[in-house]
Amino acid sequence: MDGDYVIGGVFSIRYYKQTVMHNYTTMPESQKCTGSIDSRELRFARTMVFAIEEINNSTELLPGIKLGYQIHDSCTSVPVTMHVTFQLSNSLDSVFYTGDNCSQSGMVMAIVGESGSTPSISMSRIIRPFNIPQVSHFATCACLSDKQQYPNFFRTVPSDQFQADALAKLVKHFGWTWIGAVRSDSDYGNNGMASFLQAAQKEGICVEYSESLHRTHPHSRIQRLADVIRRSSAVVIVAFTTSSELRILLEELALKPSPPRQWIGSEAWVTNRDMLKFRSCAGAVGFSIQQSVIPSLRDFLLDLSLTEVAASPELTEFWEDAFNCRLGKSAAIDEHVCDGTENIQTLSSQYTDTSQLRITNMVYKAVYAIAHAIHNEVCQDTNSKTQCDKFTRIESKQVLTQLKKVNFSQNGYDVSFDANGDPVARYELVNWQKSESGSIEMVTVGLYDASLPEGQEFHINRNLTWVDGDKHVPVSVCSDSCPPGTRKVLQKGKPICCYDCIPCPEGEISNATDSTDCFPCPKEFWPNAERDTCFPKPVEFLSFDEVLGIILAAFSVVGACLAIITAAVFFCHRTSPIVRANNSELSFLLLFSLTLCFLCSLTFIGAPSDWSCRLRHTAFGIIFVLCISCVLGKTIVVLMAFKATLPGSNVMKWFGPTQQRMTVVSFTFIQVLICTIWLLLSPPFPMKNLTTFKERIILECALGSAIGFWVVLGYIGLLALFCFVLAVLARKLPDNFNEAKLITFSMLIFCAVWITFIPAYVSSPGKFTVAVEIFAILASSFGLILCIFAPKCYIILFKPEKNTKKHLMNKN
Repeated sequence: MDGDYVIGGVFSIRYYKQTVMHNYTTMPESQKCTGSIDSRELRFARTMVFAIEEINNSTELLPGIKLGYQIHDSCTSVPVTMHVTFQLSNSLDSVFYTGDNCSQSGMVMAIVGESGSTPSISMSRIIRPFNIPQVSHFATCACLSDKQQYPNFFRTVPSDQFQADALAKLVKHFGWTWIGAVRSDSDYGNNGMASFLQAAQKEGICVEYSESLHRTHPHSRIQRLADVIRRSSAVVIVAFTTSSELRILLEELALKPSPPRQWIGSEAWVTNRDMLKFRSCAGAVGFSIQQSVIPSLRDFLLDLSLTEVAASPELTEFWEDAFNCRLGKSAAIDEHVCDGTENIQTLSSQYTDTSQLRITNMVYKAVYAIAHAIHNEVCQDTNSKTQCDKFTRIESKQVLTQLKKVNFSQNGYDVSFDANGDPVARYELVNWQKSESGSIEMVTVGLYDASLPEGQEFHINRNLTWVDGDKHVPVSVCSDSCPPGTRKVLQKGKPICCYDCIPCPEGEISNATDSTDCFPCPKEFWPNAERDTCFPKPVEFLSFDEVLGIILAAFSVVGACLAIITAAVFFCHRTSPIVRANNSELSFLLLFSLTLCFLCSLTFIGAPSDWSCRLRHTAFGIIFVLCISCVLGKTIVVLMAFKATLPGSNVMKWFGPTQQRMTVVSFTFIQVLICTIWLLLSPPFPMKNLTTFKERIILECALGSAIGFWVVLGYIGLLALFCFVLAVLARKLPDNFNEAKLITFSMLIFCAVWITFIPAYVSSPGKFTVAVEIFAILASSFGLILCIFAPKCYIILFKPEKNTKKHLMNKN
């Protein structure tokens, strides 16, 4: 249709172009399109006509000016697209206008199209030198946002960059980390998939395979791709393809059914109602342009007369295919002739379906954007009245400049372009769901708005149906998630989504799913059995509540009671010869010290504290020295007594009771002095032993100064050795009540116990160190009391006839 200003339109109404064999002897014919009519693309072309007629009837937009249009079919072919682009650039008018005040009939101010990205790229490069603006309704390749290469390109559909980011977030949202990828081998598919894969990598998503296809590829290549899909382990497939190419793949897959696959689709095919016939794609999810309403469009589409249909080859073919008849003279004798009784109202096709207008609205907005740009250049608003001069000569460059500034609202939809010629990206999330009747329907289940802040763009407001009608989200992972308590270890030569789950090392935990590393527990904590939580380590010490502690405490009390009973027996028989003959004063002092030795072991049981740590070691050292000093005194007394029986000997006066007491006090004082220095310089203190056992804390007494501890033990050992030597020297002295033999045996046991104690003490772990120390105290104490006092108590209690002076003096 002619007009004051003409707008071009290019749509992929047919799928193929006619193959022409050139003989190079005649002028080649014009390229022609073949194949069936794409009723959806036909609806796009008719929507452009509807929008132009609506503008021509408007009193606000371009009043008094008539827009014309030239609409061409590109056959979804780049060569044909280039051909029709040259036609639009050169104009179809053969008349040259030289006057200044005449209509610029035939000159194209801007072009609406193309539906595909690759043809749109070719168009933009051809018309760029002429500054003719191009507004696409369906070319989504992110590459077209490059204003250095495509400065004249605009679009009303969002760039694939936004869709790729949205698809990556969608895949991540449902926990799919192992996917397959299929794309069209075109600028749309290759660039869109590249953007998606880049976004998916940021989200930690891995791709098992990435394959391309094109409708011109040989059948063997399509078969190979279908086999790849059948053999793959990825359940989810992201398809960045056009409808025509995915249709070929799905038809091939249908020949030999593959395992169920969850399809994730791009806008190019997921909203194409012709694709709903493929039931294997039930449950498909993808993003689409928001639904819209264009008033009166349906009436316009259905208002077709036979005259109007006959004037257009595309409408003629559409009409004949839809009603299975032939128009006019083209009908053969045996064919049905279209007579005008056909009712397009009853026709069910994409052309008549206006229930979900998505891309159609993009065409509508593209036409209005161009009209607003022309309006801003040729019209002026004065006194609330708009005046337009249809004779104003304008160039396409001026329309290009005005397009960058347009900002208006039409039917409630905002239209504007950013610096890259892109609109604001808003999508609906659609899901292919089976209806009660068994057919597949597109249902809007969510929204995506790229203008919202990070993390808030995505919103799902309805339940989704998945592959095979399942209500549960399918699982598509290379490796199952690693539970807490394990960490991920990548499998050699495989993507990062393929890994093994290795339990955390000893002492470390991971408390999150799919943790890449384990971290150690704090010093006083230890992992539980699952290694996903740190718990406080159990504190361990020798307590009165456990069996070992009770047994040792019982022996301590029994030993103390035994020493007290022995003292009572000796006290009751203090006048008897056996008691008097063995220095009763030192015997009672020895029994007192042995009682303290037994009770001293109780200080080693229980939770260590400052006072108990200082008391247990110093009390043990002083009491044992007191005990050994008494034994030593008794040994010296035996030796001195037999020296005194020699003629002229006066030894006993040098070792009488006073000297004996002084000997015990002196030896004991030295130990007291050693312990005092130890306590002043570096006393024992309670500590938490974290090194002996990793999984528990040993509460023990640190020695403070190890030198002080070993000096105390060394002094006790020195006295014991000295006492043992003296007892050995006196063991054969003739006397029925000679204690030297008994002291020899007791010191032998004492030294054996404490010599054994040293390696046992050093090697015993944890609370058993304390147990070894208590055992040494009790064993040596029992050795002393049993070897020295048991024989005497036996005679006193059971052999009183031997407890006489006569028996004592009998040296045979």
